Formats: sequence, structure tokens, C-alpha cells
Amino acid sequence: MLYSIVDVTDQKIKDRLAVSCDNQPFIARAPMVWVFLADYQRWYDYFIASGVEEICAQQKTSTQKPEEADLFLACSDALIAAQNAVIAAESFGLGSCYIGDIMEQYETHKELLHLPQYVFPIGMVVFGYPTQQQKQREYSTRFDKKFIVFENQYRQLGRHEFDEMFAERQSQLPKGKSMEGINNVGQAIYLRKFSADFSVEMRRSVREILKSWMK
Repeated sequence: MLYSIVDVTDQKIKDRLAVSCDNQPFIARAPMVWVFLADYQRWYDYFIASGVEEICAQQKTSTQKPEEADLFLACSDALIAAQNAVIAAESFGLGSCYIGDIMEQYETHKELLHLPQYVFPIGMVVFGYPTQQQKQREYSTRFDKKFIVFENQYRQLGRHEFDEMFAERQSQLPKGKSMEGINNVGQAIYLRKFSADFSVEMRRSVREILKSWMK
């Protein structure tokens, strides 16, 4: 249980999150906003309160602090909890939306949510009742499982497999001035996501989180 949840009920905090999480106003309007935290702080504090330093000294071994592996494990726990919450909410007729942008603006979110050293906001989920239009909208198709599920060993895909995998999305690639020079889905997604300002900020922010965690 290496996770915690912050239930954001303060409208002022929602308003700030709507701005800091890549300017998404619907966050401020959401009736329920939960931030899922990878949390090793609670266990570390408990170890110290339990006299771990003293017992380690008696046994002539060093006291270990949380490291990268502990962070990864805590992230897994927190994301499992988030997905369980989404499924539970759906059973009550609630819609949800993951907000990965909570990993951006580390310094802002650390202050806003009072996050200590060994706590990392790995994900945020906003919940609400979907409109009829949202319920009836066409959902994005998923990749065929042959490109996702491998037996026994991982397998890298080749060019022809990528062509097949992205064929439907390629046929739906929009046209227009904003798409000038863009020939395929890979280029479009890279420019829209990976090289976008929010991705640059997210990578910077996560580096700062790792530096803080490993101090």
C-alpha cells in the first residue's frame, strides 16, 4: 500500500490545478478531483518512528532510504488504485478522465498539496456525470491484440506491421494548413505530443522529482 489519495474539495485548489495541469478548465468544474500519490513517506516515517535506526545500529547495518526502485513500486500501487477507482466510479454511473499533467509543475504541486520528499503525484483523475452526448460518442478504436500481446518474449515491430497497425488512423489523418509537411500518424503524434511544450515541462518536472527523491 505505497499510495495515498488527495481528495481535492477546495475550489481554489481546483482552480489552480486547472491552470497548472496544462490549462484544462474542466478540472475546475469537476465535482470530484482525486490526486493519486506514489507514497513512500508514510512507510519511511513509520520505520523511523519504530526505531529502525536503532535496530540497524545494533545489528551494524546501515539505514536505507527510499531509492528509484521504491518509487517505481509506489507508482505501480498508486496507478492500480486509480484504475480501481475508475472502475468503481463507472459502476455508479460516473465518468472519469485521467490527467497525466499532474506530473508537470512539480514545484507548484509540491507546495499546493504539501507534498514531502517521498511523495510523487503520479496521476490525477476527475470524476463527474457524463452528458448524453458523451455517453453516445464514438469511442476510439484500440490496436489489434497481435500488436500488443506477445507470447513469452517481447517482440519489436517492423515497418510493415506498423503500417498495418496504424492503417485506420492513417486514413483518418486530417488535412489542412496545420498539417502541411506531415505525412503520417507517427509524425503528427510526435509533433503534437512528444515535442510539445507540455512534454518538455513534464520531463523537466520528473527530473526534479527524481533529484528530490534521491537527495
